[in-house]
Formats: sequence, C-alpha cells, structure tokens
Amino acid sequence: MTEVSVAKKDSAATDELVVLKSVNKHFGALHVLQDIDLTIDRGEVVVVIGPSGSGKSTLCRTINRLETIDTGTITIDGRPLPQEGRELARLRADVGMVFQSFNLFAHKTVLENVMLGQVKVRRTEKKQAEEKARALLDRVGVGTQADKYPAQLSGGQQQRVAIARALAMGPKVMLFDEPTSALDPEMINEVLEVMQQLAREGMTMIVVTHEMGFARSAANRVVFMADGRIVEQATPDQFFSNPRSDRAKDFLSKILHH
Repeated sequence: MTEVSVAKKDSAATDELVVLKSVNKHFGALHVLQDIDLTIDRGEVVVVIGPSGSGKSTLCRTINRLETIDTGTITIDGRPLPQEGRELARLRADVGMVFQSFNLFAHKTVLENVMLGQVKVRRTEKKQAEEKARALLDRVGVGTQADKYPAQLSGGQQQRVAIARALAMGPKVMLFDEPTSALDPEMINEVLEVMQQLAREGMTMIVVTHEMGFARSAANRVVFMADGRIVEQATPDQFFSNPRSDRAKDFLSKILHH
C-alpha cells in the first residue's frame, strides 16, 4: 500500500470488506488469537506469515467460521458472521476457502466437484453451472481434466481444481490456508501462478503461506504473526527490507538464509 492508497483507505471506509475487531480465541488453556484487529480492503491481497503455531491458520479459519471466536467481532462486507444454518452456508459461498489438503469429493469428477456448490448453494441451473465450471477449469489450466476423478490428478492439478471450485461461487474474498504446503516443489509454481493471476485481476485475497516470493510479488500488505498476535504489518518492500520488530527480524533471518 502506497502513501496514496493509505490516504484513500481513510477516506473510503466502504472499501473495507473484512474487519476483525478485538478477536480472541482459545483452545483450552492456549490463547491462539490475542486481540486481533485486522481490516482487509476490497481488492487487497494480504499475505499472513509467521512461525508455526503463531495463529495464522486459525485466523484464516475464523473468517468463514470454520473456527468460532470467544470474543470480538468479524464482519464481511459490513455484516457480522452468521452463527449457523442457511445464512452461514451463504456466507461460506461468499468467502471462498482453499485448504492445504484439497478436500475434493473423491467419488465425483472434477467437473462435478466444481458444479456442486453452484447447484446446491447458489441454486444455479445445471447447464449454466456446467458452463461456468468448464470455463473456470480452463482458466486455472485443467480444462482437459474435467471428466477425471481427483485421484487421477497430480496434487498441483487437484489444488487448481479446488481454486476453481471456490471461484465458481463468485466469492467476495478468497482465503488460502497454506495452499502449497502439501505439494511437491515442482507443483508449487503452477498453483502460485493461478493465485498471482487472481491477484492481478483484483480478487480480494487473504493468504497464509510460507512462500516468501509470492508475498513479495503479489501482496499489497504483509501481516506478520507470532504467539497469537499481529506483531507488525507493512508493504512487502518495507517488511522484507526493514522489519521493525526483533521477532520479525529473527524470523526472516531464519527463513531467508536457508
């Protein structure tokens, strides 16, 4: 975010798409999210990094209520997260999620996987859902795999199908929870390229990742977490070249020299 865009943000609160205020979450005695305040603007790509156990994935999962919070508030497009039922299903359609494991239905074809949510949740007519699914599979580079089953695809292909499935719902924001961590090294780039393209097209994205190259090139903002807290936030240039906190300096010295 440049100085100009920071000023713009202050003057246009309506740009705020995801807002977390004073969010706390415990797993038993473990305080995994501590007073989290975070605002994501429409069209912004925010990459969340930090050591293992810092609360990154939990933060990601609270945004579409896969994890409930103890205190605080989370709003999406000005509306608080619904508790359960139909409203929650609708919210999850608006908030696309891509996981480490691809979570595709093994007994359904690639095409059926991408059509399913459109038909069941969005109530899209089947022919229209199929057309959209095929277009999205082409867009992520796996159009020729439409009639195969997930087990017949590589990990990188399966993850791209998972991205197409999330996109099929027409989400307002996409959450990526370490989407490349289960992939072989040669498959990582094919998934990151799809994510880079989404970023260029203006998709609002919150990405938990260890891929520092992606953070540098695609993020508008890097959020660094440690011990359940947001320690600092900055543009990628600022964060990687001149981190302010000792915790971030220590983290970067370990990962950038290996």
